[in-house]
Amino acid sequence: MEIGYFTLVLHSHLPFVRHPEHEYFLEEDWLFEAITETYIPLIEVFENLEKDKIDFRITLSLTPTLLAMLDDELLQYRYVRHLDNLIELTEKELKRNQDSQELMRLSQMYKDHFIKCKYFFTEKYALNLIKAFKYFQDKGFIEIITCGATHGFFPLIEINKNAVHAQVKVACDDYKRFFDRNPNGIWLPECGFSKECDIILRKNEIKYFFLDAHGIIYGHPRPTFGNYAPIRCPSGVHAFSRDIETSKMVWSKEHGYPGDVYYREFFRDIGFELDYDYLKPFVNPDGSRKHTGIKYYRITDRHTNEKMLYDLDIAGQRIDAHSSHFLSCRLSQARKLKDEIHKNPLIVSTYDAELFGHWWFEGPKWIDSLIRKIAYKQYPIKMITPSEYLLKYPYNQEVTPCKSSWGDKGYNEFWLNNNNDWIYKHLHIAGDRMFELAQNNGNPSILVKRALNQAARELLLAQSSDWAFIMTTKTMTNYAIKRFKSHIARFTVLYNEIKNSTVNEERLSELESLDNIFPNIDYSIYSKNINYL
Repeated sequence: MEIGYFTLVLHSHLPFVRHPEHEYFLEEDWLFEAITETYIPLIEVFENLEKDKIDFRITLSLTPTLLAMLDDELLQYRYVRHLDNLIELTEKELKRNQDSQELMRLSQMYKDHFIKCKYFFTEKYALNLIKAFKYFQDKGFIEIITCGATHGFFPLIEINKNAVHAQVKVACDDYKRFFDRNPNGIWLPECGFSKECDIILRKNEIKYFFLDAHGIIYGHPRPTFGNYAPIRCPSGVHAFSRDIETSKMVWSKEHGYPGDVYYREFFRDIGFELDYDYLKPFVNPDGSRKHTGIKYYRITDRHTNEKMLYDLDIAGQRIDAHSSHFLSCRLSQARKLKDEIHKNPLIVSTYDAELFGHWWFEGPKWIDSLIRKIAYKQYPIKMITPSEYLLKYPYNQEVTPCKSSWGDKGYNEFWLNNNNDWIYKHLHIAGDRMFELAQNNGNPSILVKRALNQAARELLLAQSSDWAFIMTTKTMTNYAIKRFKSHIARFTVLYNEIKNSTVNEERLSELESLDNIFPNIDYSIYSKNINYL
């Protein structure tokens, strides 16, 4: 008999990156890498578990921007082209490495994986992985939740309540289009919570969301069961708390499993190491090098560049050891908590999905091992989704959460600092202008309605928290700034044209082709006065 519940939550998100105006575009590789290294490996885990008749439960957020890209024909075509290039590169690698048995084995592993990805993508799921995720949700193995439409950070756009409402409403409508049902839960972008945003969730029939631990622990009144049972907000929407201990065991740079010296080294990619002329057909059109996903070394030692070759067999042994260690710790944690709170604790482990496979190469196999050990009753812990938990325990303590996020230092600083604070005055003005447009255009012509809908798309895309995030991390800063400015500029042009009755249909059609997200969006969602009553 179980002594505790375990909820595994994977947050799958990428910003909307689609550039039909360019034949190749570096940032589109973000999607292609995630499909190859995370999404297909996870789907393969789900398939193998089902084939072996193993019952499992995973909660998976698929953000609307990610769904839009997975559903896009242009990006689907470009992903197949991307795979063909990788397969060709691995064939060259097999010839180059023919004198080394160890390297040959690794090269063959990558070739086999890329061929398998192409089969999964082109034949099994007919270019659309959303079908796979929908299948496993319909079977009851996973629970798919939504997110803000473009991952807008609610605490910093809530000055305009319509902006938050639109992020949630558009997301829920889009979810229903893909999955033929309403979402029960939502991943608040960056787990960003501010006062009473749960009421907007309630208005959109969302039943639960997730917060970082301090968002609940510092709530009012203090939760009786700490972070180990959900709370009910005054609105009736439930909040589940991220568990700190399980977070550190996987996320920690110093002590987390992904840093094990026998696991694959992410940063030693042949795209940056081999002779340029050899790689030339596979680099960016501008000649710059890029990640290929082909990496031959293990971490070895985090403090040196001297690396040893990756060993699949030893890595497999470490996966087994780490899954057992994780579950042993959960068992001890559950026993201790049950003695303290006198009920079966709920341990909620939340992670970025892209950690598994992309950053932590062995991550999907670790999840597979974890689930199998629970299923084989090696550990008396039950995997459960939030919806299942709320059906079992519908009555929970009423607590008002505190403002919080899962970002560095726990609040808003990562998305509001000297690197990005300039963006918010533009977002707030655009939010007010969108409300004005919606209020003043109750019965527009077909052309003006198209312009209003496109203005809504541009505002939503400008609100993506990814731009502020990238500006803080200083990784692809120029791209983030360019994207933000372009969406604000496009919105402003549309605003002026609509106000002055001078909508340029040719230019509008071009924008509809470039930023084609949310085909069913209705600008009128911005026309109502949103309040918290």
